[in-house]
This record gives sequence, C-alpha cells and structure tokens, in this order.
Amino acid sequence: MNDITDEVRGQYESLPYPARDPADEKKRLLRTWLDDLPMINHYCFGGRQSFANGFRALVAGGGTGDGTVFLAEQLRHSDAQVVHVDVSAASLDIAKRRAESRGLANIRWIHDSLLNLPALGLGKFDYINCVGVLHHLEDPDAGLRALLEVLEDGGALGLMVYARHGRTGVYQMQELMRIVNEGAATRAARIDNAKQVLRAAPRSNWFKRGEDLIQDHRNDDAGLYDLLLHSRDRAYSVGELFAWLVDGHGLNLELTDVQHGRSAYLPHMLLGPKPPPILKAIRKLALRRQYEFAELFTGRIQTHSFFANRKPNRAAYGDRSMTPFFFHEPMTGTDMARVFAMGRGRPIVLDHAHTGVSVEVSPGRHGPDILRHIDGNTSFAAVFEKVRQQHGADAARLSDDVLFDDFRDIYETLNALDRLLLRA
Repeated sequence: MNDITDEVRGQYESLPYPARDPADEKKRLLRTWLDDLPMINHYCFGGRQSFANGFRALVAGGGTGDGTVFLAEQLRHSDAQVVHVDVSAASLDIAKRRAESRGLANIRWIHDSLLNLPALGLGKFDYINCVGVLHHLEDPDAGLRALLEVLEDGGALGLMVYARHGRTGVYQMQELMRIVNEGAATRAARIDNAKQVLRAAPRSNWFKRGEDLIQDHRNDDAGLYDLLLHSRDRAYSVGELFAWLVDGHGLNLELTDVQHGRSAYLPHMLLGPKPPPILKAIRKLALRRQYEFAELFTGRIQTHSFFANRKPNRAAYGDRSMTPFFFHEPMTGTDMARVFAMGRGRPIVLDHAHTGVSVEVSPGRHGPDILRHIDGNTSFAAVFEKVRQQHGADAARLSDDVLFDDFRDIYETLNALDRLLLRA
C-alpha cells in the first residue's frame, strides 16, 4: 500500500467523515438524495420495483452511515438487506452505533475496501450506493470495475463524484494549503494552518468568491480536512464523466443534481423565461453537449450526482399504467392546478424558489385539469378518464395520446426538477 493510500485511510480513522453523533438519530433522519426509494424506482427500475423479494443494497465506502441508515430505515419492514462496506474502523463504528440507536437489524457490516468486493463473496446487488468515494481512489476505474462486478445485470448504481468547474476555487485553495503545510507534521497542525489562512484570505481569492456554494469547511474539522487538505482528490467535467462511464463502460447515466434534479444540466431551464435566440441552436446539440454547456454556464455544479445502469430504465412518460406523484416538496395536484390555471391556456413563467429556476411553461389546454386529479394513487389512465368525463361531447377527441401530448411541457418541467415522478 503506498503512502498516499495510508494517508487517506489514516484521515478517515482520525477524522471520520461526515462527522456524526449517533445520539442525533433520536431527533432526526438524514435523507440522502440518491437513496430515496421513489427516486431509485423512477430512474433505475422503470417505476416497477417493489423493493421486496430479497432486494439487496450495497453502500460501498459508506463512511459514518448516512446512506446506509437512510436505506435501511426505508426498507425496515421488508425482507431487503443493506450491506455497508468501509475501510475506516472508526467510521464503521459510528455507522453501527447510529443503526443501533434506530433499532435497525437489516444491515450487514464489512470492514474492508470496496476494491476487494469481488473477492468477499457477498453475492450480487440490485442497488449500489457509492457517493464521494471513487474520486479519492488511486485508480477510480478500478473502483468502478469492482462495483460493476457485484452489480446485478438489471441493477443500478447511485454515484457521486466531484465536478471540475464548480470546484475551481477549491483546487486553488488546496494548492495554497500544500504550500502552507510544507513541513506540518500532524493533521492538527495542518487544520490550524488552514484556519489561519481562511480567516485572512481576501475577497479576491477564488475560493472566497465561490464560498457561498460550499459548506463543509464551516461544519467541523473533518469537513475542512476533507475539502481542503485531502491527499488525493480529483474531479470530472461532464465531458470527462461521459467519456469514462458512457464511452468507456457503456453505461446509461441519469443525472440528478442534489435538490435541483436534471434541471441543473438543461440549458433551457437555466437561461431564464426570455432566453436569448442562441438557445434554439443549443437545444439542437446532443444532450451530453447541452449538459457540458450547462456546467460551464452556471459554474455552480460542485458534484455530479447520478444513477448509472447498463440499460436505460427510467419510468416511461406516455405509459397510461404509470401513476404520477409529487415528490421532495409538500405540494398537491390542486395547488399545482391553481398555478398553471393562472395563464388561462397561455404560457406562464414558473418561478421555483427552491432551485432558482425561472422558466416559461405551456400549461396546454387541459394541464390544470390533469394536475387536479394527480394524488399519488391514481394512474394516468384513471386521471385521463376523469378529465374526459368533464368534457362531455368533446371527450371522444381526448385520447390518451392527445392528453399526454397536452401535458408534456408541465410534466417535463416538473420531472426535470424531480418534483413529479412516476411509479407503477
């Protein structure tokens, strides 16, 4: 094992990350974006996964247990199993105590490296979470290959790696910290030096300019060290991500930025309600090129969070058996119908406070009526039938295809925000 690998392991033994107190489990449940079962179902299993019949989830490099605890809590009353693997004994201990505090008995604990997964005899998994890990490996592709070896053919990965452009200031500050910490023999000394420099840094410093996008260094010493003093840290642009995973491994990617969904990568949702004429040309580009544009345009994407599977299996819009439901925010079909009815059939500007997205959306002729019947339990087939009942003699013209097309702009906008999803 080389010195840097020893240093990485040592970091997480002395500074388990993220810092967590098992006693806090009595007060709250931390949700992890990629591990919400409705999201996994929508993006990875065509909306048809029951998470029963022996469903198996692996958290590879699970650290202090955020993803593990959240998955296990959601799967508590099923026959599913969660396996947590981590190289740090200190992190593993915290994760175990968090699970014990919640009375979770559906987790298996493994103290080992994810690189050894194929040799551990753990079998195959339907879903593998590997968040914030691959970019710290000496060979990230070796880590990815290890994950793919234990992934079921129809399974999916939930991955997060650092994003290159949004972390420009971070990497400049990391370089500065290497200069500052030449000769600093202990982690405590490096942390103290870093804090001194951060307090003195001028507003012109690139890290300071983008500091509103970053939180870790403000939380605790473990966060500061992980962000600015890590011995091995690399990032990917959208183009590099696609070259690695899509071109190199033939995987399908479903990008979903934390709290923002796919909208963070879609130019037409970032250029405002009255976009410049160039948007027409941009929207003709291949989707991955549009994603590259969005990453460079906003400069705010710090991490790439996404699902990856061997074949696309997103729940299909246009399937009348699917049930639409609102997610991530407390909203109802009646609430949303009111919003889109304000345009009286004309396009409205949807200002989404949580993401900052401001985009023009066509409500169609029947969008508000369709929204009014979305309650999370009613399929599109039943929703459309209720809409037809409102239209008497005109009902014959309102086929499912007509109504799907009419509702498409609303659906695609809310779905890109991950606020409207589908399940069977």
